[in-house]
Amino acid sequence: MASSNTPDSPKKPARGSRESRKHTPKANTKGLYQRAFKQAFVKLNPRVMLKNPVMFVVWVGTIVTALLTIDPTLFGSVPGETQRVFNGLVTFILFFTLVFANFAEAVAEGRGKAQADALRSTKADTTARKLLPDGSIQEVSSTSLRRGDQIKVIAGDVIPADGEVIAGVASVDESAITGESAPVLKEPGSDIASSVTGGTRILSDELTLRVMADPGKGFLDRMIALVEGAERSKTPNEIALTVLLAVLTLVFLIVVSTIPPLGNYVKTPVGVVTLISLLVALIPTTIGGLLSAIGIAGMDRVAQFNVIATSGRAVEACGDVNTLILDKTGTITLGNRLAEEFIPVNGHSLEEVASVALAASLFDDTPEGKSIVRLAQNLGAQVNFDRTSATGLDFSAKTRMSGTDLPDGIEVRKGAVDAVKGFVRSRRGNGGPDLDAAYERVSRLGCTPLGVCQGSDTYGIIYLKDVIKPGIRDRFDQLRKMGIRTIMLTGDNRITASVIADESGVDDFIAEATPEDKIEVIRKQQAEGKLVAMTGGCRRDSQGWH
Repeated sequence: MASSNTPDSPKKPARGSRESRKHTPKANTKGLYQRAFKQAFVKLNPRVMLKNPVMFVVWVGTIVTALLTIDPTLFGSVPGETQRVFNGLVTFILFFTLVFANFAEAVAEGRGKAQADALRSTKADTTARKLLPDGSIQEVSSTSLRRGDQIKVIAGDVIPADGEVIAGVASVDESAITGESAPVLKEPGSDIASSVTGGTRILSDELTLRVMADPGKGFLDRMIALVEGAERSKTPNEIALTVLLAVLTLVFLIVVSTIPPLGNYVKTPVGVVTLISLLVALIPTTIGGLLSAIGIAGMDRVAQFNVIATSGRAVEACGDVNTLILDKTGTITLGNRLAEEFIPVNGHSLEEVASVALAASLFDDTPEGKSIVRLAQNLGAQVNFDRTSATGLDFSAKTRMSGTDLPDGIEVRKGAVDAVKGFVRSRRGNGGPDLDAAYERVSRLGCTPLGVCQGSDTYGIIYLKDVIKPGIRDRFDQLRKMGIRTIMLTGDNRITASVIADESGVDDFIAEATPEDKIEVIRKQQAEGKLVAMTGGCRRDSQGWH
C-alpha cells in the first residue's frame, strides 16, 4: 500500500485552544457595551417606545411620576416632602426599567454590528507581493489589487484577497472564516481546494494566487453586508406574543382604573403614583421589555458561530425543524477522499492497474484524481503515450465515469463500479467475480470503490479513503434528543452508505442518490407535514459535483 506525496500538514491545534483562537476575529466587548449604553437612551424616543405597547405604558408612567416629583400637587395629589421622595423613588425605578430594557435590546443589536466589525478587522490593509509580467515581485497595498492580478504568499502571511491557487501546495488557517481550527490543504486544480479567502492565513510553504475579486466584492464583504443587512422585523410568534401582552396590559389598565372610585367610596383615596406602581407591577413588564432583545439575540447568537440568519423568522423556523437531511462527503465525513490502494482483479498485476488508473486520471484535476496520479507514480507507473493527442473525458452525472481516449483508440475509464461494469459490457466484456469481491471489501470499510477498465477488460478497484468527522455521532445524538430525525443522502453505493450511516449514527440513509433524488426526498418529507432542513455544500470530486 502506498501513500500520496502530500506535504506534511502542521499539527492541528485543539478546538478552543489559544492557537486555534489566535487569528479568529473577536468583537470589542467594551465598545459594544458603550454603544449599547448610548442607544439605551436614544431608544427612549416616544416613536420607538410606541412600537412596544407594554414598555410604552411604563414610559408614560415614568413621565407622570416625574412630573409629580417636581410638583406633587398635580392631579390633586397630596403635597408633602415625603410624597415627593416617594414619587422620586418610583420615577427612578421606572426609568431604570426602561433603560435596562433598551440596553438589553441594544446589546443584542450591537452583537450583530460587532460581528460585522470583527469580520471587517480581518480585511485590514496589508502588503501584497504582486507578480509582474517580467517575473519580478513588487510590494503593493492589498487595496490596489484587481481581479486577474497574480500574487505570492508565504508562511505567516495574511492572504490579502480572495483568489485561486495556480501554483504551490500549502496549509491555510481558515478559522477566522469557518470556525474550524484544523488547517486546510490548498493546491491548484480543484474548485474547492484551490480557492482561498482574503483574511485567512497561510501556515506553511508558499502559494502563487490569482486574485478573483476586486476590492469591496470579496467573500468577507458579502458576509459583512449580510450581517449588517439582516432584517430586524418581528417573527410571527413575536407578533402574536406582542398582541397578547398588549391585551393583558389593556385588561390590567382597566382593572387599575376602577380602584380610585372604590377608594373614594370607602374614603381611602389612592394616589396616582401608587396606581402607576401597581399597574407596572401587574402588566408583563419583564416579558415586554426583553421580548425584542430575545428575538434579536437569536440571530446574533448564531452569527457568533459563523452562521448568518438574514431574519428572525429563519431562526424561529429552525426551532420547528423535524428532519435534517445531510450530504455525506464534506458534511459527515471530512471530504478529502484520497486514493489509498489499488486492488487488481481478473489476474492483472498491481503495476498494470496503476498504469491504467494513471491514464484514466491524467486529465482529472480534482483532489481525488490527483491522489490517484500520485499513488500510481509512486508505484512506478508512467505515461507511455502522447498526452497532447489524447482526449480527457470529464465526469458526468449520466455516465458516472471519467477517463481518457488514448491516441491509438484505446478507451480507459474509472468511476462508479456499476457504471464501469456497464461500459465493459457495452464493449462485449464482463467484470468478473473478482471485481464484486473487491468492491464489497472496500465498501464494507466505509470507503469508496472506483472501478478501472480499459476497453472490454476490467483491471481493478481504486480504494478511496475518507474519514468521519470527530464528534459527529454525539451531535446526532443531541439532535435526536431534540426530536430531530437525521437522514444521510449520498451518491455512494448502499454498502458504503450503510457503514458510514452506522458509524456516524444517523437515523436513516439513502444511497446512490442523484441530485433529483435529493430534491424528491425533501419534497416527500415536506408532504408528510415535516419541516425539513438540509445541510451540505457543493463540491467536485472524481465522481462529480456533490
